[in-house]
Amino acid sequence: MMGFVLRRLLLAIPTLFVMLTAIFVLVRLVPGDAASVILGDQASAASLAALREKLGLDQPVHVQYLTFIGKVVTGDLGQSLSTGHSVIAEVLRVLPSTIELTIAAITIGLLFGLPLGVAAALSRNGWVDYVSRVVSLVGLSFPAFVSGILMLIVFAIQLGWFPVLGNTSGSGDFGAQMRALALPALNLGIIMTAYVMRVTRAAMLGVLTEDYIRTARAKGVTRRQLIVTHALRNSLIPIITVVGLYFGTLIGNSVLTEIIFNRPGLGKLIIGALNSRDYTLLQGLMIIFAVCVIVVNTLTDLAYGLVDPRVKYS
Repeated sequence: MMGFVLRRLLLAIPTLFVMLTAIFVLVRLVPGDAASVILGDQASAASLAALREKLGLDQPVHVQYLTFIGKVVTGDLGQSLSTGHSVIAEVLRVLPSTIELTIAAITIGLLFGLPLGVAAALSRNGWVDYVSRVVSLVGLSFPAFVSGILMLIVFAIQLGWFPVLGNTSGSGDFGAQMRALALPALNLGIIMTAYVMRVTRAAMLGVLTEDYIRTARAKGVTRRQLIVTHALRNSLIPIITVVGLYFGTLIGNSVLTEIIFNRPGLGKLIIGALNSRDYTLLQGLMIIFAVCVIVVNTLTDLAYGLVDPRVKYS
């Protein structure tokens, strides 16, 4: 396993290098000038030139690129142009909120998606199967910003079951924090549930037709043991793959969710960096996202061997 981990880490290096190059180029395609945004439209040409020199924006693109790569390699993501704080400090300020939302959404998706997928496969073409497929279709059809606004209007404004604002982190009340987290997590969890349900159903239908399932039935294995131990476990590889891939989708959807429910997080921080033309902060956030995706993909590969002994690391 250690050899496999080392090989995956070595393969991640060129992937990360390509992503860093893409990030550098894309950030500079954003229209606007950071110096003009910081000093305002009324700033003099001399002030703008001095700030550009201080920020290194007057350097040729290739010099800026080499400086950017050198700082990233040494772990220096720079300082935010709009706040003056380090990018790491800005990220650590909102990272707990994003982690909390991500874990809650994935938990909701697994808690509801797995049972629905298993039930749909066991009652193929029955009413449970049709209901489960309709639920998954609804979850995949509604964009995150549409479902988020509808939840906010119905459950927060009209019914008053949940707070309108999704940020009560400073209140110190655990119950209030969970109520504030419920709607944003459910908004993302619905999409996760739909993905997990459909993949679980398809994987279970394939496994239930295998010869070893019929042999287990003939040997008198109980229905519960047959489903959990023999069928579901051997269906986990595509489910784990979906959870790993959904991590990237969750980042995109969290941007809209954090804005709709007014939650602090990495997604909302990205929007702020775009509006203020904060190149340094935007680059740092995208680098952190890229590293997280690479780490999650590596962990997903390692999880295959833990759930299925047939998978070898050689």
